[in-house]
Amino acid sequence: MLSIITAILAAAFSWCMLFGRMPLPFLIPVCVGLGALFVNFGVHRHAQTLPVDVLAQKSRLKCVNPKLKFWTLLALMVICVASRSVFTGAFLTVSILFLAVFAGGLSLHRYAHILALPTTFLLLGGLALLLEVSPEPIGVFNINVFGLWLSVTSKAQIQAALVISRAFGAVSCLCFLSITTPMPDIIGVLRKAHCPDIIIDLMYLTYRYIFILLSLHREMRDAAKSRLGFRDYRASLRATGKIYANLLARSYQFADRNFDAIESRCYDTGISFLERKSNVAAAHICVSAALLVASLCFSLMPNP
Repeated sequence: MLSIITAILAAAFSWCMLFGRMPLPFLIPVCVGLGALFVNFGVHRHAQTLPVDVLAQKSRLKCVNPKLKFWTLLALMVICVASRSVFTGAFLTVSILFLAVFAGGLSLHRYAHILALPTTFLLLGGLALLLEVSPEPIGVFNINVFGLWLSVTSKAQIQAALVISRAFGAVSCLCFLSITTPMPDIIGVLRKAHCPDIIIDLMYLTYRYIFILLSLHREMRDAAKSRLGFRDYRASLRATGKIYANLLARSYQFADRNFDAIESRCYDTGISFLERKSNVAAAHICVSAALLVASLCFSLMPNP
């Protein structure tokens, strides 16, 4: 369902974005093809869905020095967000896709599935930036809705393209970090950067509890399905309400147990991890430097 919604939003966004900038005989197949692409790669398959931490452990790039990855991606995000050119975000989106799929060994379908939800929100925001309400048609594309006009102006197209390219570039950087770097490595980088222990501990505990709650929710949902709890709409509402009510109670129980376990071990801030040593390879430095230099060059290019 999410893939269909994303495909419709992608087709609508590309139509509003390219209308007036591309001949209509070319615009229609481009929008249809983009929507079909999202449907094809965004289809949800339970057998191929893996948690992000499992993907990070399976990635061929997990052995790359985490400090190099973390600070390079952080610098790329800053360059992308500060850039005034749409080419920077487009370059980072495409480059990170190639790195994640070909260098990291992640399948294109899984990468698209990870980006499906943020892509949906970004496309919704892009449509909100593109459409303007006015009493008369003022743009290159206009739709009459109950006496008012939804218009798409050239200025809105340029602004939406810049915002969306920035957002896609930044989201791609965060996604790449999460699917190639295990959580203990990220925590180790933050600890060496002298991040306060209380923040690191809260981050680790929150991250751990997300997967505990997901596991509990999956068990409760499977139990409800085996008892025909989702046989119709009314039963689905009742089963969903009971699942989340029970999940809230169980989460408090797990929190109490873990707090007692931490206190019994004389916890005084600072959860220690066994960190592995990873050397910085010359090839990795060259790739990082190339990405940074290319991003800076693209940020200097004027918008089309």
